[in-house]
Amino acid sequence: MFVRPMPPNSRGLPAVWTHAATLRPPMAPSMCVARQYSVHATRLQYRSPHRLTKSQVPHKTRLNLRTFASDASKASASEGAKAAHKIESETDSAASAAGSPDEPHSQKAHSSPTPSTSTTSDLDLDWEDKPNFHIEKFTELPYTNFGVNQHMIINQEFKEVLRQLLWRFRAPIRYAFAYGSGVFPQSTGGAATEAEIKAVHPKAPMAVQKAQDGSPKMIDFIFGVSYTQHWHSLNLMQHRDHYSMLGSLGSGAVSYVQDKWGAGVYFNPYVTVDGILIKYGVVNIDTLCRDLSEWDSLYLAGRLHKPVKILRDDPRVRLANQINLLSALRTALLLLPPTFTEQELYATIAGISYLGDPRMAFPTENPKKVSNIVNHNMLNFRRLYAPLIESLPNVDYDDPACSQPDWISNTDSVLKIQQDMDPIKRGNMVRRLPKAFRSKLYFEYQKKFQIPQLEFNKMMEENKDEDAGSFKRQQGGGFEQRIAQDEPEALRKNIRNIIKRTINWPSTTQSIKGVVTSGLRRSFRYMGEKIDKYREASKPEKDGEKPT
Repeated sequence: MFVRPMPPNSRGLPAVWTHAATLRPPMAPSMCVARQYSVHATRLQYRSPHRLTKSQVPHKTRLNLRTFASDASKASASEGAKAAHKIESETDSAASAAGSPDEPHSQKAHSSPTPSTSTTSDLDLDWEDKPNFHIEKFTELPYTNFGVNQHMIINQEFKEVLRQLLWRFRAPIRYAFAYGSGVFPQSTGGAATEAEIKAVHPKAPMAVQKAQDGSPKMIDFIFGVSYTQHWHSLNLMQHRDHYSMLGSLGSGAVSYVQDKWGAGVYFNPYVTVDGILIKYGVVNIDTLCRDLSEWDSLYLAGRLHKPVKILRDDPRVRLANQINLLSALRTALLLLPPTFTEQELYATIAGISYLGDPRMAFPTENPKKVSNIVNHNMLNFRRLYAPLIESLPNVDYDDPACSQPDWISNTDSVLKIQQDMDPIKRGNMVRRLPKAFRSKLYFEYQKKFQIPQLEFNKMMEENKDEDAGSFKRQQGGGFEQRIAQDEPEALRKNIRNIIKRTINWPSTTQSIKGVVTSGLRRSFRYMGEKIDKYREASKPEKDGEKPT
């Protein structure tokens, strides 16, 4: 039998004729419907052999089609919105706890109520000895108010403006923080003209203008996401203009460049959202937590050594970041003498992430950057690290000003701090350094102490066994104590060299990657602004003028 379609008749329905004596019965309606639609990534499409126009598709079919797609997307969006609101509520609760008068003592586990998920045997253990990186709820953190010191207190209106920017992204953001001079000013502001403000922020809310203290700057964000390619796929559909030409290759290429090149971050700079100029970096949550807990690149861990404004918190990241902050504090103590000021401590911590940064070797970064960060953010640094100083057994404040009830918020005096130089306690600090960083330090001292390779390998295997099962695995042994007893200047030199080696390659490749991810135009703009900052900071200060 030979069948051939004829043009549609006046009713718009196709007719057929055949050489056979009889026509075949029509296909069942359910079978026809099954072949008339094809499923695509985000919608259903009507498929017709005669390419009927939209007006020729039965109205009832079109209505049901739209309803099906709309209900699915609405349900998904509703669930995502609920989850984001819950996260933001938990974040606000932590920020409120950070403002408590008892906050300096909040990170002492014995002073906090026991979490409901803990068992009696777990309570005798230091949480650092057995961190659980598989937690999903804030109630699973080691104790109540754990890590609230990470939450900085900023102007409420400014915080809401920053948070509203997150809602302009349909792709799910699991963890987010804003950082840099656009959030925490690093210089004394002047009176910017309206034209100067609009040159940066085309339509900046008053809260942003006040927070930036008359010195408008691009606001930097980091977004932690669960699935890199999925996130970029959604974001490319909504914000294709945020990406360079690389975005035209699709989310697969974007996520590959993000995860395989540099430090695992993909930046989109010079993006205007709600009239505010921002730069946002996207990182996988697993990559972020690994860097925070192990210091494999120190690229993101170094940013979180300094005060940031967390807008959406995550229990896993909070746990990893608390390890990161304690590691920064211990590293600084190994670099510092027995007595020092808190300003020296914060400058040492803030300087860790800049030791191996290639930008500091060229005229592309403010040479006074570290001192500017510390001098203009003493209160925030104190909120971040004072609870950790109070929690460690080998360091303490040695200043009568600490006896005052408002000593945390009183930044008129620079407090004195002292540390115990006992080799056992300092050896414990060496043992508790992040895994990847500690391994590099061990190899450095293997060469210095001329330990035979077989003996050294045996010692490393024993450490691995302790890491896997021992409750008291982070107690320093003879090797760690020998490291801690090295000549102070030699110890400082070795630690600084390891920091440089850790940071240099990821930072260099990340900078090169920026040309691809940002595009030439935005890369040259960024470089030009950095050079201008360097020149401005290098100018001799005029008499009576405050340093920036």
